[in-house]
Amino acid sequence: MTPEAVLAAVPQQEPFRFIDEILELDSEHIVAAHTFDPKADFYRGHFPGKPITPGVILIEAMAQAGVVALGIYLLQEKVGAEESAKYTTLFSDAEVEFSGVVDPGTRVITTGRVVFFRRMKLRASVEMKREDGTLVCSGTLSGIGVPK
Repeated sequence: MTPEAVLAAVPQQEPFRFIDEILELDSEHIVAAHTFDPKADFYRGHFPGKPITPGVILIEAMAQAGVVALGIYLLQEKVGAEESAKYTTLFSDAEVEFSGVVDPGTRVITTGRVVFFRRMKLRASVEMKREDGTLVCSGTLSGIGVPK
């Protein structure tokens, strides 16, 4: 499955998709990029006068790349296109540590590495960095494949 096909299969859509492109993808890892739109509605209230991307949005971006997109790839690799099309990957839990902020307009790079993938559950070690390499947040996220 190509990175473009995986991206097309990610169920989240604008304005709630936080993956612009998949830069690397194999059975062990994913690297994805996203630029946060300065016009995104959540910046109006978080925080007026000095907007920053909410932590929950950063976690969602990490989950979309490191769990959902990577999970789509792994599932199709394991069971094939026809069977994998019967499932959707849902984010289930996270343990994340924050070490920086993401300003509006910032491009981030998210890297996810497989910790384990079994019985329709993916656990991944995921980190997000600003394009300049500064770490923003990292942790362990999980998701599970459920029938559509």
